Parts: sequence; structure tokens; C-alpha cells
Amino acid sequence: MMTPSLKLTLGVAGAALLCAALLVKFVSPSSAADRPAAVRGETPALAVAAARLRPATLPIRLSANGNVSAWQEALIGSEANGLRLTAVTVNVGDEVRRGQVLATFSADTVNAELAQRRAEVAQAEVALAEAAANAQRAQALRESGAMSTQQIQQYEAAARSAQARLDATRAVERSQSLRLTHTRVLAPDDGIISARAATVGSVVPAGQELFRMIRGGRVEWRAEIAAPDLVQVRPGQRVRVTLVNGDAVEGRVRMIAPSVDTLTRNGLVYVDLPRHHAARAGTYAHGDFELGSSAAMVLPRGAVQLRDGRHQVMRIGARDRVAQARVRVGRQTADLVEILEGLAPADRVVASGGAFLGDNDLVRIVEAAR
Repeated sequence: MMTPSLKLTLGVAGAALLCAALLVKFVSPSSAADRPAAVRGETPALAVAAARLRPATLPIRLSANGNVSAWQEALIGSEANGLRLTAVTVNVGDEVRRGQVLATFSADTVNAELAQRRAEVAQAEVALAEAAANAQRAQALRESGAMSTQQIQQYEAAARSAQARLDATRAVERSQSLRLTHTRVLAPDDGIISARAATVGSVVPAGQELFRMIRGGRVEWRAEIAAPDLVQVRPGQRVRVTLVNGDAVEGRVRMIAPSVDTLTRNGLVYVDLPRHHAARAGTYAHGDFELGSSAAMVLPRGAVQLRDGRHQVMRIGARDRVAQARVRVGRQTADLVEILEGLAPADRVVASGGAFLGDNDLVRIVEAAR
């Protein structure tokens, strides 16, 4: 039979064992992991919006690079030979009009020679008038027999010879008049002066280059495209060309080269560009040809990061923890990226801010990105 003191001792020991068992149950690792993060007191690393793959229609583009060149470049040379250049009225970058005077040569020598040729023409005209009058009088005496047939023929031949000399001197006069016009160098078309070699005071031979001019001020983009992709390009297609300063302009395909380079296997596509201060001949540009559109599964652009040369997203898993997932991307626009591989339609990803997260970080979902 137990004494009261023994019963009290046993009761205290039993209560202590019971409390110890309850304490072990509530602080065991397995039960702590099963509780929500908020209950466990963990702090989310970031509040994020979640996004899922969604269908969209994206344009089909063909990207290319190439040089901006003059549509046509006119070479303006000297037609006068051995004359001194007295004035140059334009410089590089000037816009000119057809027929505008670009430079002037000294015309003193040409004017003197032209005056001499005109005097020779006047002499030939007088000689022709005299020969023609003699031939006419000889013809009048033909019937009377006062002059022999041989003499008459001589007068007629002299008249024809005088006419030929007049024609020759008039041709020389016209040639000298033409040389006088060559003392002024005129613009052959509207355009922009792209180069100047003319120097005041120099004596240049005929044919020497004085200026270069971009006809009409027109420039074009010459895109280099691989031969297999040339079949997708058609004249008249729109092209978005990004110029050297980052500005984008819309061009149109003018023509496609009939042959490809045997070394690079690339062909040239000529794209007309609008007037723009950054579209300068000799600069480099990138462009995208608009070939149509098609359906795609996309994510917001901010959801995709480029790390170590590969694209990846932060996928949201169980209990709102994230993990890196590599994806293969396709076409891209200003705010959408096509996902080709790496995600299922039901997967949730961090819509933006994924670059600040690491594997197994806890996030708090605040909204679903659209």
C-alpha cells in the first residue's frame, strides 16, 4: 500500500513526462517545416507579381546589318582644259539645285579665241557671197556662149568651196562657244555635295574630278542577308532600320541584288531610307524586315534575364519559393518575349525583379501580371 508521499512523487514525475512529450512534438523539425512561412515567422525576400505563359501574335522579322550608302553618287569634273580656277561657290554638305554654278574658270583666253573665230566666220561669209555672185553671173551667160562651160563650172565649184569653208568656221565658232560654257561648272542634278577637290587658283586638265554629289540627297541601306533568307524578301516590304545614333526609321525594299558574294554567301538588299540627319553615307546600321506575323507563347520582357549567356526565369514553386529555370527564347518585342522551351503553361514565374532573387528564396505574391 502506497503512502501519500509516494503518490505525490509519482504524480509529479508523470506530469513532467507528459510536458516533455508535448514540447518535443511542437518543436520537432518536421512539424515546423509543415507550417506556413508567416506562422514560422520567416520574412519574404521580395514582393513580386506572378506571370504565366499566354498566347500572343508576334511579327516575323528577319534581322540584318549593312552600310548606309549614297543612292547614286555623281562625279563632277572639269570639261575645260588648261584653264585657271577662279571661284568655288559650294562646299561639302551644301545642298545644290540642277544648273547651279559650283565653280568658275578664267574665260579671258576663251573669249579672245571666240572673237577670233567669229571674225573668221565673217570673212567666210563675205567670201561665200562673192563666190555665189560669180557663180550666178556665170550661169546667166551659159546660154549666150560668152563663157566656156569649164569656166562656169569653176565658178560653181568656188561657190561650193566657200560654203564649205563657212560651215567649217561656224563649227569652230560653236566649239569655242561651247568651251566658253565649260568655264562654269554646273550641278547636273539636285543633291548634296559629298566631296570637294576644287581649289581656287589651280589649273586643271579636262576630266579631273572637282566635286562629288549625292544625287537627290537620297541614301539607301544595303543590308547583307544570307542567301537562304533572300527568298523571304520582296520589293516593297517595310524595314525598320536603326541608325548609328539609335533613331529608328522606316524604309522600303527597292531591289534585291541578282547575285551573292562567293566568299560570304551573302546577298545585298537595297532599302530606300527617308531623309534623316543621322542617315549618313558610310555609317553602319541594323534593320529588321517585316515578313508577317504568327502566334506565340510569351512572357513579359521583365520576366526573362540573361545570365552567363543564357536566358532564364525565376519559377515560383511550392510554398512561394523560387528556383532558376533555363528557357529558350524566340522573337522579342518592346515588352514581350517568346518562350520556345523550358516552361509549362501552368508554371508561374516572377514577372519582374527576378535578378534580385536566388534559388529557394521566399517571395510574397502581390498580384498576377497580365
